[in-house]
Amino acid sequence: MSDTPPESPESPGFDEMTRDIAEVPAVEVIVTVAVNLMSAAAVKLGLTEEGDKYKDLDEARKLVHALAGLLDASATEISSFHAAPLRDGLKSLQLAFREASLVPDEPGQGPGEKYTGPVYGTR
Repeated sequence: MSDTPPESPESPGFDEMTRDIAEVPAVEVIVTVAVNLMSAAAVKLGLTEEGDKYKDLDEARKLVHALAGLLDASATEISSFHAAPLRDGLKSLQLAFREASLVPDEPGQGPGEKYTGPVYGTR
């Protein structure tokens, strides 16, 4: 007997989901993942309405670093139309991280800076 519940008519099956994802251009998948990483990082940096409720700089560091790596790896695969706003968002998150840190990293040592180069804050 299987532990998986039977599929309801409302839930798509694996084959249907595979067909749906097959129709999505790679650029759209990359941009969607980048936006999800940006959103999660913003929450972990305390930049949402809830502020410090979900703030966790260790988690934010990982998310910002992953976002920088994704953007660096996909730079030649996505157009500047998509890449430019994502890079701007990344830089904003890196600056927010630097400002939120009690003891800021040295320039070039912050999250994702190995991919983007040093980010300097206002301190």
